[in-house]
Amino acid sequence: MIISENTQSILNSLDSSIVMVGPNSEISYLNNAAEQLFSGSHTQLLGSKIETVLPANSPILLLIKKVQNTTSAVSDYGITLDTPRILKQIVNIQISPFIEDPNHVILNIFTRSIADKIDKQLIHRNAARSITAIASTLGHEIKNPLSGIKGAAQLLGTCIRDENRELTQLICDESDRICSLIDRMEIFSDKRPVKREPVNAHKVLERVRLIAENGVAKKIKFIEQYDPSLPFINGDHDQLIQIFLNLIKNAAESINHDHGEIILRTAYQHGVKFALPGDKSQFLLPLVISIQDNGVGVPRNLNELIFDAFVTSKSNGTGLGLALVAKLIDDHGGALEFDSEPGRTIFKVLLPMHKKEIDDEVY
Repeated sequence: MIISENTQSILNSLDSSIVMVGPNSEISYLNNAAEQLFSGSHTQLLGSKIETVLPANSPILLLIKKVQNTTSAVSDYGITLDTPRILKQIVNIQISPFIEDPNHVILNIFTRSIADKIDKQLIHRNAARSITAIASTLGHEIKNPLSGIKGAAQLLGTCIRDENRELTQLICDESDRICSLIDRMEIFSDKRPVKREPVNAHKVLERVRLIAENGVAKKIKFIEQYDPSLPFINGDHDQLIQIFLNLIKNAAESINHDHGEIILRTAYQHGVKFALPGDKSQFLLPLVISIQDNGVGVPRNLNELIFDAFVTSKSNGTGLGLALVAKLIDDHGGALEFDSEPGRTIFKVLLPMHKKEIDDEVY
């Protein structure tokens, strides 16, 4: 199905997802919003069956057949989309026959208000800035008094009986432990600008996967679903490794069964921009890197706190891993989304692409 460039430009400017489906259920066209909805590029999705991107029992499949059989338009509301590719969301849909060729039907999918999505993206930014403020004061307000306490305990240990010296040693050990924790937090107070360079996302993920497979994720199956045409990230190579290593470590630690699976997915979303409240500037964030696992999920009561420091559902966790992820993504000017339920958790990182590739791209 050939669609003119002018028509494509108009369809790509829409917020709703437009998908054209052929007589054999093949996807013959989709606009930029549909690529974003289905977490895949035009190259990946074109020609594939609509059944491969929608839930197996989706009422949308029945509606498509109805329109193909009757050539009459139909609408439905409050449909749940929930697949490994799609973050669970509620949509409204209109399906119409294509006037120029009745064998094709057009899906117009309207997602629920993006306000909820923006709120989730802001969670990590607020958490990152909160922990940065805390970290900048901890060194002065806590480490200095702790040094005095440890020194006093060491001095006291020289003039008491041996049976009580264990207590002074306990004071010294616990002081060291607290100082070590604060040292780990000092990275949050680092306000130096990110050293940006073109970074290959797939090489970063490959490096992180190898580290994980030889460590925390030894018995976990990795599935890679990469967009081979993904442009370079505009970011810091080492920090990006830290971001995705923490996310994969978090995913691996949530899996407590023998059929552990982590899906690494990359996609390009045309025209995706993000703006902070009160800031007129918009950031182009077309690169989407997803980490999905089939672990126990994030407890519902932690959804709004998950990126805060010292918040964790793990018995032996410090709650600093995701806080660091939030901080580093914020430094990159990126955004972070997550959706979780038992058996499926997805973290999506939205990042800018390198400036040279922005200049080369025609929007």
